[in-house]
Amino acid sequence: MSTNNITSTSPDTELHHRNVEHGQNTNIPRLSDSGISAKGVAPPTTEDDDMEPLPSQPSGANMIIEESSIQALMQYFDGLLVGLDQRWRNWIIRGIFSWVMILGFAKLVSMGPLVVSLVVLLIQIKCFQEIINIGYVVYKSHNLPWFRTLSWYFLFTSNYWLYGESLIHHFGFMMHKNNFLQPLITYHRMIAFLLYTSGFVGFVLSLKKTYYLKQFTLFGYTHITLMILVTSSHQMIQNICEGMIWFLFPVSLIICNDIMAYMFGFFFGRTPLTKLSPKKTWEGFIGGGVSTLVFGFIVAGILSRYQFLVCPLEYDDETSALATSCIPMPLFQKTVYTMPRPFSLLKRTLELYPFQLHSLILSLFASSIGPFGGFFASGFKRAFRIKDFAATIPGHGGFVDRFDCQIIMALFTNVYISTFARVASPNKLIQQVLALTPENREEFLRLLRNHFKF
Repeated sequence: MSTNNITSTSPDTELHHRNVEHGQNTNIPRLSDSGISAKGVAPPTTEDDDMEPLPSQPSGANMIIEESSIQALMQYFDGLLVGLDQRWRNWIIRGIFSWVMILGFAKLVSMGPLVVSLVVLLIQIKCFQEIINIGYVVYKSHNLPWFRTLSWYFLFTSNYWLYGESLIHHFGFMMHKNNFLQPLITYHRMIAFLLYTSGFVGFVLSLKKTYYLKQFTLFGYTHITLMILVTSSHQMIQNICEGMIWFLFPVSLIICNDIMAYMFGFFFGRTPLTKLSPKKTWEGFIGGGVSTLVFGFIVAGILSRYQFLVCPLEYDDETSALATSCIPMPLFQKTVYTMPRPFSLLKRTLELYPFQLHSLILSLFASSIGPFGGFFASGFKRAFRIKDFAATIPGHGGFVDRFDCQIIMALFTNVYISTFARVASPNKLIQQVLALTPENREEFLRLLRNHFKF
């Protein structure tokens, strides 16, 4: 019997030929109705198929504003200004409470560095609460076990670790004399580490089926918040310990830039600056920057005159109290500078505090990079579809809305101090010597005598 050269083909073979003709990939494995591939390997699965997903469009639009008294105050002001346009009403309310905050800030500074440090810590706690509440509501975390408790526990351990380091660094001389505090100083880092790992173990034990993704997302959310807030507030208090001027001056720069950028933008703003914050304009950005440079140079000269602002925070063993006077660093002593050409045609020399020259760098950063802290916060709010972090301050929103730019400014100031302005402190050196063993102290004194030949 004769045979044909053309053999019959199955439907799968015909489909393969058609795919080759059209240049399609034929290496894709075909799955049978049972879900098993041609090679007999089952696709990867998980036993937690009912895992609750994250919201595809996170929104905080339905957040409950707890500050009912603040809302009542806002309604009262709206009633008084009912005849004005909404834009002007916001401008007046914002202006009134800006002055309230400035006067309150001045009062706190007059109360001394310890009070200011305590207020910084309280503001950090309030900012943490605002951000954690957003995550709690947006991610619908009401069923998550121990989420809020663990978040606050991690805040406590972070502050204990960093602020304990600062206290030991600046007041170790005083604390070493107290036998009760001695173990806390000696084993501080180990205690802090064990506290944190206890929270870590608690988080792992709290993991609950169907909520794994949310729990790990919020774990990262909490730690990023801690990294930003606790680090910046810790650096801010470190700046206070170097001298109140290192806290007061940068904060004043951000306040000046924020107010002047708002004023220039309100009256002259025409060109949008960034899509993250549509109300910000190039006119406001440039006007605020120039105003901040002028303001910073003038205010730096005024603040440099006062010892209680320029002296570092140190413990005086003779008076058993914090030192309120010192010999100012050369940075805060007037120096005569020869004017460069062509300015020397008008005036040959100029007497300035060296800090005024440093103020130009700080002012430039505050007016050019500082606002990006605000843009970052605006992006965060857009991501979660909220208008403000809270309604604590009428016309301004929450504490995060008001202190967003201060975060990056505090970090820059601390880096600037350690790079260009910090000098060795005798009190801190004596603390380190007292921490040595008796044998090492004798060796230190021998090296000191040999070095100075006495």
